[in-house]
Amino acid sequence: MRLMLKFTIPVEKGNQSAEDGTLGNAIQELVESVNAEASYFALEDGKRMGIIIFEETDQARMPTINEPFFRAVNASIEIQPVLTAQDLQRSLG
Repeated sequence: MRLMLKFTIPVEKGNQSAEDGTLGNAIQELVESVNAEASYFALEDGKRMGIIIFEETDQARMPTINEPFFRAVNASIEIQPVLTAQDLQRSLG
């Protein structure tokens, strides 16, 4: 199943982790751990935000994906299934 993981990082923790070098490593490890199809980074409500698209078939992996990122940068994480335009067309007939 194709999933979208969206994260936001509190400003203070983001600044601290950017300064000590853990932010870049945490993001890289997250992207690599899910074998991301795509990843995008922006700001949302003044906070660092990212969207990562990936395929996952085992929902039991969610804690191993989320927990290291929670701990590293105090992130808020939302995960939801997403469709490509082709998936949507196929499901609409």
